[in-house]
Amino acid sequence: MATSISATGFQGNLSSSFHGSWGSSIVGEDYSMLAKSVKTQVRVAKPSRAQPMMKNVNEGKGLFAPIVVVARDIIGKKRFNQLRGKAIALHSQVITEFCKSIGADAKQRQGLIRLAKKNGEKLGFLA
Repeated sequence: MATSISATGFQGNLSSSFHGSWGSSIVGEDYSMLAKSVKTQVRVAKPSRAQPMMKNVNEGKGLFAPIVVVARDIIGKKRFNQLRGKAIALHSQVITEFCKSIGADAKQRQGLIRLAKKNGEKLGFLA
């Protein structure tokens, strides 16, 4: 069962042809040798992706870090994080009101909030 295909290019006399069979061209010993050389089991590992951790680079450092750690241990991590979230939200509101009163735009307000976070990390409030 031989098949012939010809193609002619648009410019000049470029042509190519295929003469062969669409079926299996490897038979007998060649096929068995090829089949033996190919692994039959392939392991596919799940891609391991590091979980992003929002960790403070200054954890345990800073003037207030020991107080923060003791408070977290006394009241529990869950309750402590709730209180810290409320304190951060209140502080952001104070910064926003301050920016409104002096006429600062949103970009300046965001810069002040980022500065407050950096200062909190350095002082140990986010330990």
